[in-house]
Amino acid sequence: MRFLHSFVTPLLLLAAGAAQAASSWGFDDAKLTVSPKKATGGANDKDVRQFNDKSSLVGSPVTFDSSDSLKLLLTIKENGKGKRPHQAFLVLRQQGTTLEAPFPLTVKDNGKATVEIKHTDLPVQFAAGKELLEASIVLASFGSSEGFRKPFFDVELTRDPNATPVVYERPLRYGKQPEIHHIFRADPKSPPKVVSLVFVLAVLATLPALFVGWLVIGANISHLPKALGAAPVAHGVFFGSIVAMEGVFYMYYASWNLFQTIPVIGLVGTAAFLSGAKALGEVQSRRLAGER
Repeated sequence: MRFLHSFVTPLLLLAAGAAQAASSWGFDDAKLTVSPKKATGGANDKDVRQFNDKSSLVGSPVTFDSSDSLKLLLTIKENGKGKRPHQAFLVLRQQGTTLEAPFPLTVKDNGKATVEIKHTDLPVQFAAGKELLEASIVLASFGSSEGFRKPFFDVELTRDPNATPVVYERPLRYGKQPEIHHIFRADPKSPPKVVSLVFVLAVLATLPALFVGWLVIGANISHLPKALGAAPVAHGVFFGSIVAMEGVFYMYYASWNLFQTIPVIGLVGTAAFLSGAKALGEVQSRRLAGER
């Protein structure tokens, strides 16, 4: 029994290790090429490197110029068989930071995968920086198979000196801002006294014109006692409301603000409307009676 127990335990461990090794993602026949923009047929490839999922970092950094195209070909496998995973990415991470950019691989059902990256596909933070980019391959899918992530090569970005430099502008971030000290506008000032006096004199100059007009059209001052006798309150309030309205305009000019002026205008205007209807009705009754 002891012999059997000592023999079974290693077999179980070996079987568990084999099952764990079998249920994982990987890849084979990876080929990395860096080609100029106008290269055709692979004859002018600047850099070609081959590796698989067991390889370590592939030599020196890959030089990736602004006019180059970086292309990766590989065969993705699960348990040694070509298969398409749910997720397959080539991830570039800026060394020294946590900034990374994933580039999805185009994968066929048999596991053949490819991805091509141009300089314009890189985030502006990568293009503007000088740090190396660490390139990792990420594979994962549904099921019990263990996902795969491992760095395989570094990328060194270079740019044509004659090309327009890349400028990175930090985006707007919502957060705590510096204290704002409000500066309110000074209260509006009255116009110069000279200008005000000119307009006052212009208004006063119309009074003689008003009296002359009354004389020309035949205004009858002798009707004043009769009008006041027939409707003293209406005529008094109506005339007083006109004078009061002028006083309101003066106070607005001198010291009041708009919120103080509007309510008073409402009250004076209401009084003028009600008393004016009564006073002008009295005037109309005398006109209809033939009194001029």
